[in-house]
Amino acid sequence: MKSLKKKRRIQVLIAAGAALLIAAVLIGYGFRDGINLYRSPSQVASDPPREGEVFRLGGLVEEGTLKRGQGHEVSFTVTDTAKTVPVRFAGILPDLFEEGQGMIGTGSMQGGVFVANEILAKHDESYVPREVVESLKSQGVYVDPKAPNS
Repeated sequence: MKSLKKKRRIQVLIAAGAALLIAAVLIGYGFRDGINLYRSPSQVASDPPREGEVFRLGGLVEEGTLKRGQGHEVSFTVTDTAKTVPVRFAGILPDLFEEGQGMIGTGSMQGGVFVANEILAKHDESYVPREVVESLKSQGVYVDPKAPNS
């Protein structure tokens, strides 16, 4: 009788372990395209992503680089004041998108150009995306507009 209970317990533990392993593999498979890492232009320059890798690029839209093409095509340059990355986007830009302001785009590198499929922009006069602020602070060029005496 004890031998049967022991075998049953081992079988249940093996089945539970197998179910846990299958669940972990399925979760990992589901997240494979859902995780988009943030990169600044300096990070893109120092450690280029592989061709087709989807990631988020953030920084400031460089003054004088916004060019509108046919239809809804636009191109511009994103900078963190140390490095720049050319960006191409086909779609409707957010209403508050403009030069000199913070933005984050989701897309991939194609031939040295970041091809964005989504662009996010600031939502008020003092907003800059958190990742952009951290990147600019690491460069030593960011001054918080909400801080006194800035």
